[in-house]
Amino acid sequence: MARIQKNNLMKQPIVVSLKCGASGAEALMYMKSSEGDPNKVLIANSLIYMLPLSAKIPFNWRELTPASVVALDQFVLWDNSSGPKTVKEFIAAAKAASSPFKMGGTGSKREDNVLTVSWSRRSARNSPICRTSPAARRQRSWSATTESNVNNPSENLEVWRAGQVRTLCVFDKERISYTTKVTETQSWHDIPTCKEEGLDVQYLMLRAMFLPGKVTAEQQPFYVDLFQKVTQTPEYMDYMEKQALKPIFLTGKDMLQFFEEDDALNTSLMNQAGFIAK
Repeated sequence: MARIQKNNLMKQPIVVSLKCGASGAEALMYMKSSEGDPNKVLIANSLIYMLPLSAKIPFNWRELTPASVVALDQFVLWDNSSGPKTVKEFIAAAKAASSPFKMGGTGSKREDNVLTVSWSRRSARNSPICRTSPAARRQRSWSATTESNVNNPSENLEVWRAGQVRTLCVFDKERISYTTKVTETQSWHDIPTCKEEGLDVQYLMLRAMFLPGKVTAEQQPFYVDLFQKVTQTPEYMDYMEKQALKPIFLTGKDMLQFFEEDDALNTSLMNQAGFIAK
């Protein structure tokens, strides 16, 4: 948001308010209660699909006004540097584990939890998979107490550079696009897709902008234009590469179709994992 001011894309000042209470439910309900207010913007991720299902809160993203999809976040299967060197070896180790095969994660019933359940059911099948607590995942994801995790690229960047973890594959149909070396020997683009390695599982995390519901037909285009200008700034492009985010910009009918398909996918995965509240 600071780049909006720096590049003079908007005269009005912008205040960032973090409403992370109740695992994000506070922010969703705050936006829902702000109908018709064009001065509020929600920076959303896949939580908008998952949290209403797992926590049974009265929220649906269709009650808001979508403005644009500005990026997607890929997930990487990370392993301890002392562990298996390939996806095939990793899956074999999971199947052969006599005790729960421990994986780190950012939170219960969220993107990485769903993805972990998805890949383990397709490949490890009957092997026990145990996820560590969210508070422990950064400290332990590269230690002997946790075999692996499925974090976003940026979440494990520094421990990758330090040689404490290795990348096994990325859960996308194509490789990460950035070719600049991140470690001494590897770029993000050097990581194979999981499908290339025999694990055909794909999942992308949403990064999108929403306005409250019932804003006017004149107010929505203002923000669509604003966010498009933001994505064209050098600072934004630099941020995208440093965080290894997948470039995309969708508005209008293409955006709405994307949301519907992404919602259906996340709902299906949540149902398969048994994470939908009764």
